[in-house]
Amino acid sequence: MASSDFYLRYYIGHEGRHGHEWLEFEYNRGRLRYANNSNYRNESLLRKEMWVSPLLVEELRRLVQESEIMKEDDGKWPKKNIVGRQELEVRLGNEHISFETAKLGSLVEVQDSEDPEGLRVFYYLVQDLKCLIFSLISLHFKIKPI
Repeated sequence: MASSDFYLRYYIGHEGRHGHEWLEFEYNRGRLRYANNSNYRNESLLRKEMWVSPLLVEELRRLVQESEIMKEDDGKWPKKNIVGRQELEVRLGNEHISFETAKLGSLVEVQDSEDPEGLRVFYYLVQDLKCLIFSLISLHFKIKPI
């Protein structure tokens, strides 16, 4: 599969006393973009962008495929609310999904939902993706050569 057959975007955010605070990452055609807008203590918008190797694209694709998120439906997931929302959009070949749900603080919220199995798939996939993306950002932009 070509890299143009795969697209991934994740967003999490809320409106609070510090304004619209959000985090987003997006992979599209070899480019990984990351943005974090936190107004806490007058922080500014942080944007990072990098080109990634085909091997990393395959790992992102593998995470999505093995999670089986493409089989899920967000119809019974918690709706966005004052606490905030999460969005996940994936295009994998000819398949396309777009999910929106409330921010989830813990697995207890997942278990108490109307669709705990489907929401658990979403929850763990997002955790895996965030861990990978944060590691890449940290390695790529914060590493100090010896």
